[in-house]
Amino acid sequence: MKIDRIIARPVTDPSLFGRKGSARQQWSRNTDAGNTMGRHAEFTGQGSRLQPPWPAVACVAIAEDGSFGLGMTDHSGPVCPMINDHFGPLIRGESALATERLWEMMFRVAQVYGVFGIASHAISAVDLALWDLKGKLLGRPAYELMGGPARPAIRCYATGHDYDWYRELGFEAIKLCAPFAEARGNAAIDACEAIAADARARLGASFELMLDCWPISDASFVVRLAEQLRPYRLGWLEDFVYPEDMASLSEVRRRLPWQTLASGERWHTPMPFKDAAARRLIDMFQPDVQWAGGATSVLKIGHIAEAAGIGVALHGGMNDAYGQHLAYAMPNNIWGELYVDSAPGVPLEDGWRPTPGMALPKGGYLVPSDAPGFGITLNLDQIEAATA
Repeated sequence: MKIDRIIARPVTDPSLFGRKGSARQQWSRNTDAGNTMGRHAEFTGQGSRLQPPWPAVACVAIAEDGSFGLGMTDHSGPVCPMINDHFGPLIRGESALATERLWEMMFRVAQVYGVFGIASHAISAVDLALWDLKGKLLGRPAYELMGGPARPAIRCYATGHDYDWYRELGFEAIKLCAPFAEARGNAAIDACEAIAADARARLGASFELMLDCWPISDASFVVRLAEQLRPYRLGWLEDFVYPEDMASLSEVRRRLPWQTLASGERWHTPMPFKDAAARRLIDMFQPDVQWAGGATSVLKIGHIAEAAGIGVALHGGMNDAYGQHLAYAMPNNIWGELYVDSAPGVPLEDGWRPTPGMALPKGGYLVPSDAPGFGITLNLDQIEAATA
């Protein structure tokens, strides 16, 4: 079966694709939890204002018989032209089942403008659409095409600060988020300790706690932070230096030999993971399937990690059907992350609407849909209406 065309469009109605949070004030408001400018005092607490302005991308791969697959990523402004003008024409007429070859083609031609960053996002959307299409053409769920279930169910953790509610939902692990970065100095460290201390006191000594240090980009600062948080027995520290700064990553590894370190959600393609594995810089890889190059790339990353004895916990892996299928099929994917975007007391299925056909954790565990492809039940008319 040949590929007839690839179409990428901005998502104008995101509610159809899920991720519709509650109307309540988010716990992360007025913090730097998602702020890449956390080292600059004048931008402290303004993370939401600094986010890129483009909506998400919906990418459709259509075969000659009219079958289609759906892929998703972010940053439609630059990504859609890259797919529609470059990647789409490149792979049109190729075999719809040749996902490895098609990924390689996109990876190679993107060299002229750089495969990392935006190009990796574009490759992700196309690759995921192709895997979804392949599953539909073969009548099998994507996880079976990736090797089959590696476990009965995916053990999940919740990301956020509504600790009591997450425990009530059945989660046995929670990832906290550093509210501020080095611009606030000791005050930021103290604020982070207050959150960790409160969570540990509420949840008990046996509960798994991790910490996302996303706004932090200074090696010495994160070392000071880790030393102050050591009594709270954090499962790992995550994303604590500028993504491409391997020298600082190595310095943190040297100075914190006792602390489990995780990173990779802002790495693109398998290349930086290969480097980190060779140098033993990280204990847990966290690729994002919509950013790192799609399912083909994440499977490669999983093989790198497995050969090196490194664990995997996909970034936001339970927040989309793509990550769910990969986490289910990858033997060394230890955790499934769900960023909880609904209010305490509101069931997940009511407060955070998933993409149609997508599973949600129950009792802290998740089993993906066994429908063909990634199990997403949107049709072409619905996708077109949401991307008009």
